Amino acid sequence: MSLPSPFRNAAFASVTPRLSVLIPFYKESPLDLLRGLHTRQPQAIEIILLDDGSERPDITEAVADFLAASPLAGELITLPQNEGRARGRNRLTSAARGDYFLFLDADMLPDSADFLDRWLTETIALPPVVFGGFSLHQAPDEPAFALHRAMAGHSDCLNAEMRAQQPEKHVFTSNLLIRRDVFEAEGFDPAFTGWGWEDTEWGMRVAARYGVGHIDNTASHMGLDRPETLARKYEQSVDNFARVIARHRDVVSAYPSYKAARLLQRIPLRGLWRPMLKSVALSGLTPLKLRALSLRLYRAALYAEVV
Repeated sequence: MSLPSPFRNAAFASVTPRLSVLIPFYKESPLDLLRGLHTRQPQAIEIILLDDGSERPDITEAVADFLAASPLAGELITLPQNEGRARGRNRLTSAARGDYFLFLDADMLPDSADFLDRWLTETIALPPVVFGGFSLHQAPDEPAFALHRAMAGHSDCLNAEMRAQQPEKHVFTSNLLIRRDVFEAEGFDPAFTGWGWEDTEWGMRVAARYGVGHIDNTASHMGLDRPETLARKYEQSVDNFARVIARHRDVVSAYPSYKAARLLQRIPLRGLWRPMLKSVALSGLTPLKLRALSLRLYRAALYAEVV
């Protein structure tokens, strides 16, 4: 089946949304997330999805079939090739019609039935940029993902009060509300490629101009990675971390990852001992706490090359 791009369902034309839910995906199905999105105010919401060059017609057609049967206004944009995280999200906002954008990653799952309705309420009461937080409540609890679960639980799954202590640091497009005019003034930087830091860098810029709010309206991160994948993502994030340092050293210098990188920079022969940290982190025979510590140090040792 050949789908038009954009593909729009029957409800799309009849809705004037206040909130545009924006979901990019790449080679992974967002259907579980779509099934978890419910609202008592369907006339106030649209869902826009971006297939960022997956070249997986089975996934694309399944998403289109879901939208065709959905009572919520929906649009699916399919790209012939991958544009990356920053460009893809910028493209989603260009298609959105709402006054507010809610970015959700395709591997998230709302933790409450009133997730969308809570966000609709918050568009009235909150600052122009708000992060709802994420959890591991519904995430797979399997040995293969234990290291990622430990890492995320240590630094990412924080309540709103804790996140608000460094509001710009805890800005992730996994569950982020943005007022339209703010994003039009400050979009994601397309120079960020690969994995990591493009949303945090954006948060630094926006926090300085508009402030960033935090609430507890969480979604679970269902897409936990195996240790090898997690280490590879950290390796891919080094250039992006360097870009953040170049633009916001005064901010990022307060982060533990930066401080650890500066400390490890002083230790000679990184090329010899850094692979050992990775080996310990990836070893299933090592206690989990030691594996998590080793992986954090491995990431810092990678960043030591650019601080």
